[in-house]
Amino acid sequence: MTENAITVHQTARPHGFPTTEDFAFVESTVPDPAIGTALVENLYWSVDPYHREMMDDVPGGFALHTPLEGRTLGRVVASRTPELAEGEIVFHRQGWRTHSVVRPEEARRITHFDGVPLTAHLSILGGTGLTAYVALTRIARLREGDDLFVSAAAGGVGTATGRFARLLGAGRLVGSAGSPAKIDYLTREVGYDAAFDYHDGPAAALLAQAAPDGIDVFVDNVGGEQLAAAVGALREFGRIVRIGTISRYNTPDAPPPHVDYSDIVEKSLRMEGFLVSNHRDLQDELYEFAVPHLQSGRLTPDQTVVDGFEHIVDAFLGMLRGANTGKIIVRHRA
Repeated sequence: MTENAITVHQTARPHGFPTTEDFAFVESTVPDPAIGTALVENLYWSVDPYHREMMDDVPGGFALHTPLEGRTLGRVVASRTPELAEGEIVFHRQGWRTHSVVRPEEARRITHFDGVPLTAHLSILGGTGLTAYVALTRIARLREGDDLFVSAAAGGVGTATGRFARLLGAGRLVGSAGSPAKIDYLTREVGYDAAFDYHDGPAAALLAQAAPDGIDVFVDNVGGEQLAAAVGALREFGRIVRIGTISRYNTPDAPPPHVDYSDIVEKSLRMEGFLVSNHRDLQDELYEFAVPHLQSGRLTPDQTVVDGFEHIVDAFLGMLRGANTGKIIVRHRA
């Protein structure tokens, strides 16, 4: 175990895209666990789009000059509670720090599945995968043969959505992403039938070319112009699942797109958003669905791994700019 602990603090509210100047690495001695708690040395960290929303001065957002939070996997190295044994690997949300002191109710023991990498618990078996699973099975109520469009399809949730949808019997899968390399990855590796680079023109025209017969479900991580395009492409009784609005996280003053709201009425469309935190009771169901496919090789986690906690801010900023394919994870460097 290292002698010092390092935490990452947010030091300023960003205007537009965050920069490294908005963060500080703060060093201290490794904390001692109090009675009823355990000390966890963190091994893997998740950086997620929702962190950008939390950086603003919003209810429930990050406080300045205090350690940030985030999804993390770590090993219990000292315990003063029988509920968390030393040596156990646990999931908790006190991330963006090398060491965390947690109570038993703040940590969850990780179930080890043969042939499944530990990092899957931060990607396809973690909040990322659970988001995709809930989107398809509970919000979209996916039916066999449904044709899907997924925005930000090369990200963590987008790749998981594509892979899950294929296993659940979806029809045509169409995705959007931000580079030719990502378009190639989606169609070659993930199982999308078609994909387009949203930089190449108006979203409505690109979607019409990729899905000329329309779509049944839109899984939306982006909002903006792509949401407006999907409303036009949806068939009768189509469903829109709203997960995120990354197109506006760093450009809140951008003019909203023109959505033809009459389409929502005339085609009997349904649009519903959700927070994955309200569906944690489905974690075991996700395991039952995904783990056998991971073990058989039919399902593969899509991950970009960055080595070294000292690079966690760079990894976060890179994710916001689309530098990753799949879920981005920061790994402890021994």
